[in-house]
Amino acid sequence: MKLTRRDFARLGAMTALSTTLPLRAQARDHKLRWCIVGLGRISMGQFMPGLRLSRTGSVTAVVSGHREKAEQQAASYGVRSSSIYSYGNFDEIRRNREIDAVYIALPNSMHAEYTIRAAAAGKHVLCEKPMATSLADCRDMIDACRKAGVQLMIAYRCQYHPSHLKAIELIRSGSVGQVQAIESAFGFNIPPGEWRLNRKMAGGGPLVDVGIYALNATRYLTGETPAEIKGYASVIDHDGRFTQVEENDGWTMRFPSGIVASCSTSYGALMDGYFRVHGSQGWIHMDGFNYSGMHLTALLAGGEKLDQPDPVREPGQFTAEADYFADCVWNNRQPKTDGAEGLRDMVAIARIYESAGLRLGA
Repeated sequence: MKLTRRDFARLGAMTALSTTLPLRAQARDHKLRWCIVGLGRISMGQFMPGLRLSRTGSVTAVVSGHREKAEQQAASYGVRSSSIYSYGNFDEIRRNREIDAVYIALPNSMHAEYTIRAAAAGKHVLCEKPMATSLADCRDMIDACRKAGVQLMIAYRCQYHPSHLKAIELIRSGSVGQVQAIESAFGFNIPPGEWRLNRKMAGGGPLVDVGIYALNATRYLTGETPAEIKGYASVIDHDGRFTQVEENDGWTMRFPSGIVASCSTSYGALMDGYFRVHGSQGWIHMDGFNYSGMHLTALLAGGEKLDQPDPVREPGQFTAEADYFADCVWNNRQPKTDGAEGLRDMVAIARIYESAGLRLGA
């Protein structure tokens, strides 16, 4: 991933000022009209409220297997009853001219199917991460969107957050000298009964769920794809939760530049997300991959210190993500976190699992 200073400035402004319209968006006669596919915690708690704050997007349709929930959300967002869909009649969105794009917030194993069906319906796609549960599915998603002439973006919201963009800028400008090593982690203690503990639905354990934040961070911080990967996995708590997926993952990477990284993730530990970059003349530390409360600190070359609390209020990260995607759709511009970016992470995850003696997918 190559970013210019202009990219940093533009994307940072878009996120910090989440109600600002993207370039050229003001000329549009309507907002980007979204169909929300899957009414779960992230869609109802974050993305849809984020759209409510957006000047570029609005919710015009919903898809759910629970009619009552769908009707409640539709009423809250002014969605017509005729634009409430089930998974059985999902393909009928093709005929709905009040849908421009879909936001897919389904269990991981359903990402590929509904991305491909949305593309066939002529709708642009913003798909939550992980992109899919197999490399073949990732490639099929990319091909389907390319053939349909629609945009595909994977929802790596941290790549549009001003604090993360600032960390990248500090590294690229040499403000901490030559980066030598990176550490990153993210995890939580998962309750029993979560669909994420079902391998067929999730495709893996904490690595594909929250470990992907640490993996992706090392990639956008270095701007490189890891050349070597070594992975480990374990189950410590034999309490019935981890019969299908692993509890813990750890992995190390060496990048082509020589930078080394060490990451970990867990479904058994309270592991606040963070990354720490060690440079020859300073360091960068980021607390948080969460929806709010990110905090960037740094010691720069020459002794200058940086302390940047989170400038974005919840759910502003999702507003910025949606606004960026609208800009890409309206200006026919390929998203920074496109399908190829999602596939790169899934290739790395497959390599981590292989090294640990596990596999990606069911």
